Amino acid sequence: MKKTVSLLLIAALMLCACLGFTSCGDEAEGSGGTETLYVYNWGEYISDGSEDSLDVNAAFEDYCREVLGKNVKVNYSTYASNEDMYAKLSSGAVSYDVIIPSDYMIGLMADQNMLMEIDFENDVPNYEYIDDRFKGLYYDPDEKYSVPYTYGTVGIIYNTEIVPEDDEHIGSWSLMWDEDYSGNILQFNNSRDGFGTAQYYLGYSVNSDDPAEWQEALELLKEQKNVVQGYVMDEIFNKMKGGSAAVAAYYAGDFFTMYSDNDRLAFYHPDEGTNVFVDAMCIPTCCRNYELATEYINFMLSEEIAVANAEYICYASPNMLVVENEEYIECMEEIHPDAITILYDFDMDSMEFYHALPDETRNLMNSLWEELKIESAIGTDIYIICVAIIAVLLALLLRRIIIKRRRQYYFDKFMRESEAVK
Repeated sequence: MKKTVSLLLIAALMLCACLGFTSCGDEAEGSGGTETLYVYNWGEYISDGSEDSLDVNAAFEDYCREVLGKNVKVNYSTYASNEDMYAKLSSGAVSYDVIIPSDYMIGLMADQNMLMEIDFENDVPNYEYIDDRFKGLYYDPDEKYSVPYTYGTVGIIYNTEIVPEDDEHIGSWSLMWDEDYSGNILQFNNSRDGFGTAQYYLGYSVNSDDPAEWQEALELLKEQKNVVQGYVMDEIFNKMKGGSAAVAAYYAGDFFTMYSDNDRLAFYHPDEGTNVFVDAMCIPTCCRNYELATEYINFMLSEEIAVANAEYICYASPNMLVVENEEYIECMEEIHPDAITILYDFDMDSMEFYHALPDETRNLMNSLWEELKIESAIGTDIYIICVAIIAVLLALLLRRIIIKRRRQYYFDKFMRESEAVK
């Protein structure tokens, strides 16, 4: 009897465990007929209802209920980098239905069979509105795995109160090395973008596999250290908005966020070339609901939703329904008079995508970046130590002088008193 009860308990526990595992990816039958769609995206990269924007995930839930006759809940979570997202998915510990990685990561995941093929014609008909320039790119040449969501470029932001408009370096990467703004220049705090600024300036490819070119870029970055205030990422917003820095390399879409708080800021794409990137919607192989995932992707391409996202995140849209929308154009021009020009009017032939680097090249890049950062830290430490040593030496010298004078004073006093006694 005891053995039978034990077996029953074990069976019950195993059933509960199985239910627990399956609930992460599929709740179609588990909560009153509600299906859950798991979406994984960058932080602050979707119109979410804040600041009077449209909550597009809530709008999708309404669409499913009213048009598809389904009860759907969007479980939306965010990541900080492509690498974080990749690590989670490759571990097999999580399951998502829609992800939005960047171009080079899409290529890597496709090569590793981590993405599902999408039937665009039947399941994502709104794909037809994507600008042809963003179809069949290097990371998805056969248009199997990805639907462009947004794209962006890297450029230089500068403060016109500190950098005059007639400065000869405006228009070039050379502004990032200009000694006139020493201590007022901000550099990227990530190896790929940081090296990219030097490689473009030198006229080299950011996807070079030549160690000598990477070494030359390192030497140029070492020269730049003398004028750099700091290596930053998110810190750039407060520094540029507050006017505590004059020049910085950063993403065009984020420039508008800074400009909204400081209209003295300006932006340009360097003549030597720069980075262009695409983030796209994909369906990972761990997806539990392909049909709902394609509905979501197709919904994101509809005009109202795509416009809402483009207005909220301020990055360029590859969706022609957005680009040709008059309300969108008016909205962006209210944010900045040259917004449309900055976002869309540039020559992509002068720009380069980051490709996934071979292991050997990536390891070299990371090693050289560490060398740059360590040397920067050592340089600062030596400066601080030298100042401290000089201060201690001056204090000791001053103390010695004071003691010597006191001794001389008491000696002279003693001699005067001795003479008086005689």
